Amino acid sequence: MDQTRQRIVEAAAHLHGTVGPAATTIVAIAELAQVTRLTVYRHFPDEAALFAACSAHWASSQRLPDPGAWARTSDPAERLRSGLADLYRFYREGSAMLANIYRDLAVLPEAQQRILREQGETACRILAGPFGGADRQRRRVRAAVGHAVAFWTWYSLCAEQGLSDNEAVHLMTAVVLAAAD
Repeated sequence: MDQTRQRIVEAAAHLHGTVGPAATTIVAIAELAQVTRLTVYRHFPDEAALFAACSAHWASSQRLPDPGAWARTSDPAERLRSGLADLYRFYREGSAMLANIYRDLAVLPEAQQRILREQGETACRILAGPFGGADRQRRRVRAAVGHAVAFWTWYSLCAEQGLSDNEAVHLMTAVVLAAAD
């Protein structure tokens, strides 16, 4: 039974990473896992349960970003550089899956959408936190950091425009520092 469940989770993860969540069907998962649709539903009564298991499976094989490590750096610019470097490394390593997930965000179960939003908010809070200034300046810094931590910003700069992760980190750090002035 555990092996069957694992095959279903692996099939869902494979399809999410290749065709994306929006194009992944229970029929396709069942075929790839070599089970019936009913078997998929027995193990996962709804899409949210299947997606949560698939996400946990994928994440277990990734080197996830470590916001706690970023927070231990007090210098604002250094914290920003190290956080962006960690995020951009993660984005590059998981780019195939992440591009599909973020492209299909609107069709993900609400719980998964909330997790992704919270992760972005946490990254912004930690990376923008040490920057001071007046309200208007803090708002600009928060907006610049929010843009810098977004997957699609990394994708545009690195996957589409050909910058290295390091070049993108330096560019986005300069943008945030300009917003802080």
